[in-house]
Amino acid sequence: MASLSPARTKYRKSQKGSLKGNAKRGNTLAFGEFGLQSLSRGPMTGRQIEAARVCIARHLKRKGKIWIRVFPHKPVTKKPAEVRMGSGKGGVEYYVAQIKPGAVLFELGGVPATIAKEAFRLADAKLPFKCRFIVREGTAV
Repeated sequence: MASLSPARTKYRKSQKGSLKGNAKRGNTLAFGEFGLQSLSRGPMTGRQIEAARVCIARHLKRKGKIWIRVFPHKPVTKKPAEVRMGSGKGGVEYYVAQIKPGAVLFELGGVPATIAKEAFRLADAKLPFKCRFIVREGTAV
């Protein structure tokens, strides 16, 4: 299966931009009882999102519901190997989601806390930054 990417974008290529500050939006649980929250910043590729999703889904064994709260909108370009400097920007290689500290990456509902915690622990190993397990207020752990 191809990794996550937008169906269409307004512009094919984008500049690098900045990744400073903490997540202002998407930093609280919106759907499920349990969540996986990032503690550091960095790009998260469509392949990493998919690998974590598969990891969580396999551990749940078709129980509960998974929400993916991030999507790779930003294109990353790369020039081919051994190409001289200049002659413009390279082609789009893959897409990334820009993750800031505090962003909720995945949410789970309809499963016990122990299963959710283990599923997120396995998914955390697939991701390029540290994450923590969060629980909705008033949910028994």
